[in-house]
Amino acid sequence: MALRRLLHGLALLALCAAYLEGGITKLMDFGGALAEMQHFGLAPAAPLAVAVIALELGGSALVLSGHLRWLGALALGAFTVAASFIANDFWAMSGPDRISAMHAFFEHLGLAGGFALVAWHDRLEPAPAI
Repeated sequence: MALRRLLHGLALLALCAAYLEGGITKLMDFGGALAEMQHFGLAPAAPLAVAVIALELGGSALVLSGHLRWLGALALGAFTVAASFIANDFWAMSGPDRISAMHAFFEHLGLAGGFALVAWHDRLEPAPAI
């Protein structure tokens, strides 16, 4: 039972790793977070950067803590799909950039699917916090 709980916690941590890293990095380098928003044409950059940081860290905290895990998972999954449409618009590209963006787009869809499964399983049978 302890091994099962450990593996469950490690899987959730791995699923949230990119969001923890992204949120912490943006928090530590807010100028970089603003530049990222501007790079993708998102305005107003500052409020959107704050919202992304809050979503990445808050959603991860919900998933990892077990408190409203389903809500954190759905929020991170929806964010992932939306961000993928913004950052990986392969349909508007050509050449090698198109192939890389297409791979990234579908990888992110898979990640969003993982979050959907976490939400689904949490609603059926809530698991303990890690």
